[in-house]
Amino acid sequence: MFEPLCKTAAMEPGTPQWLAQVDEDIVDPDQRIIDPHHHLWKPDGAIPYGLADLHADTGAGHKVEATVFVQCHSSHRPDGPEHLRPVGETEYVAEAAAESRGSGQAEIRGIVGHVDLRLSTALLDEALDAHVAAGGDLFKGIRHYGAHDDEPTLTIPGAAGPGFFADPAVRAGAARLGDRGLTYDSWHYHHQNRDFAEFAAATPQTTMILDHFGTPLGVGRYADRRDEIFATWKDDIAAIAANDNVVAKLGGLAMPDNGFGWHLGEKPPTSDEFVAAQERYYLHTIECFGPSRCMFESNFPVDRFSISYKVLYNGLKKIASRFTEAERNEMFFGTAARVYGLD
Repeated sequence: MFEPLCKTAAMEPGTPQWLAQVDEDIVDPDQRIIDPHHHLWKPDGAIPYGLADLHADTGAGHKVEATVFVQCHSSHRPDGPEHLRPVGETEYVAEAAAESRGSGQAEIRGIVGHVDLRLSTALLDEALDAHVAAGGDLFKGIRHYGAHDDEPTLTIPGAAGPGFFADPAVRAGAARLGDRGLTYDSWHYHHQNRDFAEFAAATPQTTMILDHFGTPLGVGRYADRRDEIFATWKDDIAAIAANDNVVAKLGGLAMPDNGFGWHLGEKPPTSDEFVAAQERYYLHTIECFGPSRCMFESNFPVDRFSISYKVLYNGLKKIASRFTEAERNEMFFGTAARVYGLD
């Protein structure tokens, strides 16, 4: 997927020692939380991050009750039919979810896996059936990357080809997800937001989740263009929100490719610094979608290269503090529970 940024040196970004340099009291510790977007990798994976690591983060003080795993090309089957290899990821996470149940810590209650939406209907259904067999009620939907950009400095380069969202096969596959009551998570870059809006409009029967605000980039040729990109991004988010079948995940802006540069600092940001830098993205998206179509996410461990789980959720709670209790509850757990059908 991408090369790990974090090396073995104790004070490298993302290590517990580096993150521990900024410690804060927990804001609003009684706020219930479902984290609807995290990843898991085995020790030899892109970013080693297993259930114990997840629990170390979710158990750091915030009241995280449940989580949703989202595909990250982790633990695919090494052989067998190509269209069934991603089922290995669902099998791996289902085992971790079983271990999390009754642990007294956050339980993995949802799995978003991967299939190639361009498959024929017969092969697509076979792959989806295999995911359901592996994950049971935990299996909620699919993410098939739409991200495409040839910027060489990207840490997580998008592998999709150009025109992904206009591809009739992709649209047919996404429609089939809706027919089967499954969701579609989209990861793409900011300059693809209009294409995604048209894609969502063409597939109204499928619930779609916009990941990471459409990933506004800030490195390479996008560096030093933050305000210019933001102005266009605002209009694009409004266009996406006009589609009632789309909900938005609020988070994932602390990846190195977003260009805030925190992963290069001697220490990570405080929650106040996080809010000052990113609040406008959150508030605009909430204004466009409304709290009942928004859910706060961690995107861990990828965002952990920039900020700790404790400090991140402090920042999210500070952003949410201007909203009513009912609205905060929607964004912190209600929307995720409803959209992903979590018990």
